[in-house]
Amino acid sequence: MGGAYPFLLLVCFTRFLAIIADEHLPHRQAMEITIGGDDGFEIIIGGGGAPPSPLRKTQDYWWWRCSSILGPPPAACPPTPPPLSPKPSPQPLQKPPPASPFEISELVREVFPVIQAFRKKITVDPLHITDTWQGKDVCGKYKGFVCGIAPDKQGKALVGVNFDGYYFSGPNLTISEFLFGLKEIVFFHANSNNFTGTIPDRIGELPYLKELGLSNNLFTGAFPYPLLKAKKLLLLDLSFNRFAGIVPPQVFLLNLDLLFIHNNKFVQKLPDNLGSTTAFSLNLANNKFIGGIPKSIGQASNTLLQVLFLNNQLTGCLPYEIGLLNKTTVFDVGFNFLSGPIPHSFRCLKKMMFLNLAKNKFYGPVPEAVCSLPELFNFTISYNYFTQVGPRCRKLIKDGVLDAKMNCILNLPNQRSAAECAKFFSTTHTCPNEKSLTYVPCSVGLESNESNSSQLESNNVYVPAQAPRAQIYASLLPHTSLDFWKN
Repeated sequence: MGGAYPFLLLVCFTRFLAIIADEHLPHRQAMEITIGGDDGFEIIIGGGGAPPSPLRKTQDYWWWRCSSILGPPPAACPPTPPPLSPKPSPQPLQKPPPASPFEISELVREVFPVIQAFRKKITVDPLHITDTWQGKDVCGKYKGFVCGIAPDKQGKALVGVNFDGYYFSGPNLTISEFLFGLKEIVFFHANSNNFTGTIPDRIGELPYLKELGLSNNLFTGAFPYPLLKAKKLLLLDLSFNRFAGIVPPQVFLLNLDLLFIHNNKFVQKLPDNLGSTTAFSLNLANNKFIGGIPKSIGQASNTLLQVLFLNNQLTGCLPYEIGLLNKTTVFDVGFNFLSGPIPHSFRCLKKMMFLNLAKNKFYGPVPEAVCSLPELFNFTISYNYFTQVGPRCRKLIKDGVLDAKMNCILNLPNQRSAAECAKFFSTTHTCPNEKSLTYVPCSVGLESNESNSSQLESNNVYVPAQAPRAQIYASLLPHTSLDFWKN
């Protein structure tokens, strides 16, 4: 319709106003509108004073008339939408602040002041271990401390101490207050330091303590009897200290895997219940134990792997019950005052690798069956009064397995003088029950006893994994860690 549409709209709108004016102005005068000049046309509204028509009818008519001519008005343009607000740029993910160790566990919070108080007692720290004991990250940064989940507890706790080889020292460096501040302690290793004093009386009250290693320190006093209350204790190492007196027999009733009390000053007869021990490694060397080896030792046949009686003051003859130790790999009674022949039962020691009888007063022939033990790796009989070795033993001498020097054996080099041997045999030497020394608990000779030997192992009893060869001898070095032993 182009420009006609506005013109028609104007006509309709003017007529509509005229109708309204007619209604309200009855005496109006004629209105003349001229559009377009001389050639245009004119519209005369009103005139003649004609009577007005009803308003509503006229309005409706012209509304209909204009709508039919013009059609619906064009739709209005929609308003311009507001500009879209820009999407906020994503914020980088922020890591939550690290939780304080104390927020992780109240149990760790409790040991913090205990450690700091103990730190003040250490005046010599050659490895600068205590320099790491700063801040509150006990589990993450403190050397020598191990955290874990405490038994019967919720959350992390300090469960282990390993001060092995730290060489801590101080004018009054005891462990009493420190140890009892660690209520969830499971293992406490402090080999090779300078701790002094005695073992605290309340040590048996620590409910989770399984390992106590205090080797190579300056502890004194009697054997710590309160340890007898530590029913969960598995490893006990008190070696290389200054303990004295007697070892209570109840120690051998504890459910231990390892018992090291060597290199102290214990003076007593070995308890008759020694064979009740459950330990697979037993080291009593370098003390002053006297008397004989108890017959009960055979009762430990299911567990005992390594035993050292080295360098004590033991006397008497070897009991045949030693031959029951069919799982034992190390047996050492060197440097004592033992005497008598080697029991025939030793032929049953089919797992034996290190057998040391040196520096005693043993005599008689060396049984060929012992020299035929299948696992025998090191056999020492030097500095005794043995008188005879057979072909198999001579082969071991040639192979460097058997050390037989300084005995009374004919046709072997490096033996005692004839005079010295004569002097020894000028005195009668006997054992209380010599007949038992010929008893063989595995029933038959080594060459044909495999079926009977297996019967000795027929009991379904758990035995710890066999330790490496002569590993127990490493414990005779004062700086050997208990961790080395467990590995």
